[in-house]
Amino acid sequence: KDGEPITSTLLPPGNVPQDATLTLEQKTTFVFVILLFIFLGILIVRCFRILLDPYRSMPTSTWADRLDGLEKGQFDYALA
Repeated sequence: KDGEPITSTLLPPGNVPQDATLTLEQKTTFVFVILLFIFLGILIVRCFRILLDPYRSMPTSTWADRLDGLEKGQFDYALA
């Protein structure tokens, strides 16, 4: 027993996978997951920037300022 080599418990001897390269489906899935993590990182950074400075992303004007020549009280008549 002292001369026996120590075998790995993860891969039993004789059960070594023959094709160690990734298939096309595995590569596509791997790239897709990487892109999802990049997108998640961008969203996390954007959310933290909004949380740290919420008033920077808000516009200074309102929708009522963009009405063409209409008073704010005349919006109901403009729909007809």
